[in-house]
Amino acid sequence: MGRDVRVLLVEDEEDLRIAVAAELGAAGFDVVLAADLATADAALRAGPFACAVFDRMLPDGDAIDYVQRGRQRGWHTPVLFLTGRDSVADRLAGFAHGGDDYLVKPFSVAEMTARVHILCRRAGARPSILRVADLEVDCSRRAVRRGGVLLVLSDKEFAVLEYLATRPGLAVTRTELIEHCWDAEADPMSNVVDAVVKRLRRKLRGPELIHTVRGHGYRLAGGAG
Repeated sequence: MGRDVRVLLVEDEEDLRIAVAAELGAAGFDVVLAADLATADAALRAGPFACAVFDRMLPDGDAIDYVQRGRQRGWHTPVLFLTGRDSVADRLAGFAHGGDDYLVKPFSVAEMTARVHILCRRAGARPSILRVADLEVDCSRRAVRRGGVLLVLSDKEFAVLEYLATRPGLAVTRTELIEHCWDAEADPMSNVVDAVVKRLRRKLRGPELIHTVRGHGYRLAGGAG
């Protein structure tokens, strides 16, 4: 595994964090450490990771809630949960909230490393660039190009465009965009989606890509709307 394969390790227990990081580093991973969700969120926004390893119970919340919100926004990084909770219900909750694997403490660090290898290989096989006409949405790098030109988008503009790009040609409702790109912070009856789409259309330029579906919402497609 090359050193360019970055893994985020989120664990608040210092001794375990150091031990796991040492094992992953010895296996050839570039490991970034975090002890809470706020630090993890800042790291994830700063750059792509091949895999993220989350302890479930962290000082600022349950990681499965954080991961679920990320999945709703279109975040695809594979996630391995580490936890002391070993019931079937807890494991199912981890998967239901967007986890890809679940390892119960105490665990073999060698086994954990093997699971990270598998998740990273899976991520490498998953396309990270979405293309519609001459638009490219790079999900891992959070970069957008139109006709080869790099565009500067806000977090919300990127989230809306990425979600539309995962459903090319399909009509997406405003409520659906609210649920996946704003969490619970916006009123479904507000015009926040329309405002973001208006800005996106201005930044995308060229032939129209985001088409209004009257009485429904929007769809992303090349050609005539």
